[in-house]
Amino acid sequence: MQHQGSRVSFFKKMKERMFRSSSKLDQGLEALVEEGSDDTAPDPAPPAPVDPTPPEPTPEPARPAPPAETPGLLGRLMGRDTGPRRVLDDEMLEDLEDLLIQADMGVETAARVAANLAEGRFGRRLSVAEIKSALAQEIARIMDPVARPMPLYPARPQVVLVVGVNGAGKTTTIGKLASQFRAAGKSVIIAAGDTFRAAAVEQLQVWGERAGVPVMTAPEGSDPASLAHEALTRARSEGADLLMIDTAGRLQNRADLMEELAKILRVLRKLDPEAPHNTLLILDATTGQNALNQVEIFRKLADVSGLVMTKLDGTARGGVLVALADRFGLPIHAIGVGEQIDDLQAFDPEEFAEALVGTGSDALGDQA
Repeated sequence: MQHQGSRVSFFKKMKERMFRSSSKLDQGLEALVEEGSDDTAPDPAPPAPVDPTPPEPTPEPARPAPPAETPGLLGRLMGRDTGPRRVLDDEMLEDLEDLLIQADMGVETAARVAANLAEGRFGRRLSVAEIKSALAQEIARIMDPVARPMPLYPARPQVVLVVGVNGAGKTTTIGKLASQFRAAGKSVIIAAGDTFRAAAVEQLQVWGERAGVPVMTAPEGSDPASLAHEALTRARSEGADLLMIDTAGRLQNRADLMEELAKILRVLRKLDPEAPHNTLLILDATTGQNALNQVEIFRKLADVSGLVMTKLDGTARGGVLVALADRFGLPIHAIGVGEQIDDLQAFDPEEFAEALVGTGSDALGDQA
């Protein structure tokens, strides 16, 4: 659904923006190693035993080796790491756990990541680059099973219900997804089901005009279930590929919201017993550990089938995404790092892990 060029530019943008926000983790790892570094030289090798046999003729002297390169940042990242090292012991593991908790990974996930990282490495002297590499591998391993694009089904229309708290980026995400699906040749209809927020309706209408996608609305304060019924009826009659339905996110009135969502589901299932085919929960990365609570709540309010994480720029500490994957195992369909249409793309676990821990930062030099 995306060109290779836009994918590469998205990865660079994600690294730039997440490096800014994950610099505490990056700097923390450097400080952690330097604080307890052990720069003592290794023990000298024992003298070789004397050989009684006569010596061989002396060979011609070898040509002198070229002078060694000065190890810089790139050299360290490529493995020629001559910086400080620290023994991976219990104290260092505790420090590492603290760093991961500060990066919003949560207590349980941070402990699990640190323990897994220690397997086969405990007691070894490790450099910053080695720790970052191991950390990125462990994070990618956790994230890999949940990195799945939103599934597309042959059923038409495919009903996509979008839920999340107000301000998480629901309307923007719907607009971006609709534009991307439209660009991929899919016919899309949007239903502006958050009828209590005029701003949300207006924002969807702007996205709809930009993408050439019809946006169905209802008078402010009217019944969202009625709009959902009308939208699905129209989508079926027009043979649309996708119907995307926005919903309210007023968690302070949780009982009302639960009833509202339940009514929307009842209405949709009268027309299509399989609807909705996807229920996307939109999460704001800047809310940190509160995102875990939102997943718990919305899994009870609606049968959440997948996640989209927005705002992984600015002050976001992306470790919460690792905690979500570790705790819930729900598919992560896409992540967002900005306001432009190409700033929302499919989730890639290796790219995300690299950006989070700060490996591969030399790639940023390509843009200088």
